[in-house]
Amino acid sequence: MDMAELTELLTPEGLRLLDALPPVESAEDVTRVVSRLRAAGHSPALVSAVVGQARLRVRGRSKFGEFADRMLFTRAGLEQATRLSIAARHAARFRAAGLTRVADLGCGIGGDALGLAGLGLHVDAVDADEVTAAIAAYNLAPFGDSVTVRHGLAEASDISAADAVWMDPARRTSGHSETSRVSAADYTPSLDWAFGLAQTVPTGIKLGPGFDRDAVPDDMEAQWVSADGATIELVLWSGALAREGIRRAALVVRGDAAHELTSAEDAEDEPVRTLGAFVHEPDGAVIRARLIGDVARALEAGMLSGGIAYLTSDAALTSPFVSSFRIREELPADVKALGKALRERGIGTLEIKKRGVDIDPAVLRKALKLKGAASATLIMTRIGSQRLALLADRV
Repeated sequence: MDMAELTELLTPEGLRLLDALPPVESAEDVTRVVSRLRAAGHSPALVSAVVGQARLRVRGRSKFGEFADRMLFTRAGLEQATRLSIAARHAARFRAAGLTRVADLGCGIGGDALGLAGLGLHVDAVDADEVTAAIAAYNLAPFGDSVTVRHGLAEASDISAADAVWMDPARRTSGHSETSRVSAADYTPSLDWAFGLAQTVPTGIKLGPGFDRDAVPDDMEAQWVSADGATIELVLWSGALAREGIRRAALVVRGDAAHELTSAEDAEDEPVRTLGAFVHEPDGAVIRARLIGDVARALEAGMLSGGIAYLTSDAALTSPFVSSFRIREELPADVKALGKALRERGIGTLEIKKRGVDIDPAVLRKALKLKGAASATLIMTRIGSQRLALLADRV
């Protein structure tokens, strides 16, 4: 979407047309709706803009729920936006710290600002891309004077009125549709500038979950966040936003429930032990935060193998920070023998988990030639150089 297309969309006719469309979910829906709108005499540019937005609104529901039905998006902006449930949790930290006005530097389509404004904070938002800033202004318009949106650079912004900063440095090339990741040295604004600002004002900095841990400043709290099984981000907190005595945190969100594991430092792993009655797979946020050892001790578990993030125990315990599996039996790791054993047990539906072994679950599933009405989980891993195939059930 360019500014000319957005300008045509942001007219009474364009917005009425968009709001009147049914959900556009498939390529067939696109073809049908485009044909109908063109036959009604609407311009090709307006039809393209309206139908594109209708499809993005459907996709946006996974992050913004029913709010997506009144928002505008770019494809790249939607992909990079914080889901609203997570943005609200971040906003709650600002409010709990007694902060009232936040400068959102690099606001994108306004996802984080929605969370901040929704909890009653004033937000001064800025984005370097003109189209994205215009879309953020539209999405945040219901908050009236409590939110301002400007087109400009984060580094050139006057934040003197704010008592805190939220920052989401651009980690991809510029554009509204196809973009690609850039290295940390090419983030905008630069990390050196962002970390420098964080020393002077309470700041939250959103980064990718795979960010180099050695580059995390020692005086900032690092919080890895997962949502519904996917590790989605790392947030670095400074000043009043960083909790006393906490430098590592794993926030695990599943549906409406949230659980957090915190520590002053990386946790020491438990020793390797023999295979027990259960195997536990730590959540990705726990792994990234290096708090596996704390989880293991709570489960009376040890490492299944050195350097591989599987725990094993005999205790019938689980926690929100792991997926737990009760082991039925160990099967041959050879593909031909493994397929034969699974068919003998009538297993036709198989969830395949793997760590420490170079296999493609989709290719393996096809090679196993499964047959039957039963279901199970197959855990493929190794102990040392020996491959291990464990038939299990989710707890």
